[in-house]
Amino acid sequence: MVDKHLAAVPAIQRTLDAVWRIESARIIATLAKVTGDVGLAEDLAQEALIDALTQWPESGVPNNPGAWLTAVAKRKAIDAWRRRERLDERYRAMAHDLTEMTEDQWQPIPDDVLRLIFTACHPVLSREGQVALTLRTVGGLTSEEIARMLLVPVATVQQRIVRAKKTLSAARVPFEPPEPNEWNGRLNAVLAVLYLIFTEGYAATTGERWIRTDIANEALRLARVLAGLLPREPEVHGLVALMEFQASRFPARVNHDGSPVLLADQDRSRWDRTQIGRGLTALARTDALGRGRGNYTLQAAIAQCHATAPSFEDTDWHKIVLLYEALGRLAPNPIVELNHAVAVSMATGPAAALKIVDRLVAGGALRRSHLLPSIRGELLSKLGRTAEAKKDLQQAAALTTNEQQKAVLLAKAATL
Repeated sequence: MVDKHLAAVPAIQRTLDAVWRIESARIIATLAKVTGDVGLAEDLAQEALIDALTQWPESGVPNNPGAWLTAVAKRKAIDAWRRRERLDERYRAMAHDLTEMTEDQWQPIPDDVLRLIFTACHPVLSREGQVALTLRTVGGLTSEEIARMLLVPVATVQQRIVRAKKTLSAARVPFEPPEPNEWNGRLNAVLAVLYLIFTEGYAATTGERWIRTDIANEALRLARVLAGLLPREPEVHGLVALMEFQASRFPARVNHDGSPVLLADQDRSRWDRTQIGRGLTALARTDALGRGRGNYTLQAAIAQCHATAPSFEDTDWHKIVLLYEALGRLAPNPIVELNHAVAVSMATGPAAALKIVDRLVAGGALRRSHLLPSIRGELLSKLGRTAEAKKDLQQAAALTTNEQQKAVLLAKAATL
């Protein structure tokens, strides 16, 4: 019996991992609403996961795992209040009926997960703390995944999350969404978090899957809700447009075995034309507001060039170069500059692009990312500098923690 129990644990762990990826944001949002404390909500959810790992091998996986985890975490909250003799009105109401919630009450933000994002992006936190905490609690991402996304050490991410929780607790920030007149003060952080969550779904930093459509689609759903709440904010529509264009390619981005299909090789007949249409509509709404194109809208315009090109060869690379130059002036960062180099390579040739990439190398940018050596390897390969190209591609493969990406890079290196 013990052997059977131990044998079941890996399967249960895989099931829990899948449940957590899908349900974590809603579980934590529900618990935060109940307890009024985002940090406590995540701690309770983690304790419920431990209970599941010990109980499910014996009892079996429940029909609704997310509801089971939420109920267990709620009971833990009540037990903690009992032990601390906090028999206040909130405890008595919860003890009377565990499932009693205030769903019928009007909320200015009508989505639990989006409310959680706005709450975690409280102005009492630093921008770095807002992003790290929200990616952890809403995106369900590990510290390692967040670190690779933000290009910082894992310890830095962990410190930011712990500090953010302590700050919210010390400032006695309740779990409640801001009033509508406070939304704009948190909007930039909310947009950044949604963008990063979608990016992790679009190109997973770790694991065996090239894309994580569940994460990306949830970020897109939340962005659509946000656009409905803030119809006069152009960057919200710009972010929706960007996500729609990028997500339209999901059906063509992987083979049947899960291996990646790069943009130049994708079957464009498999792109979701309805989703491209939604992207065009969202981009048109942004421009109709007449306030110019910002960070996300410029990225959406670049994605539009790809989405509407009949083929890879027919892509308007010169327009994309100009859009990246505008984006680089508005929101300069090494990732934008690297993507600009790729566009320059397609528009005018690899030699000009390599100069841009070598400037990034000399400046020490993207040291922890596989992106820089992978792009440099591609450019060197086109210039016939095979030995250097192979070295850079192998370096990129060593830096990535996504197994599918690693396989692609090693295969490229092997052909040189």
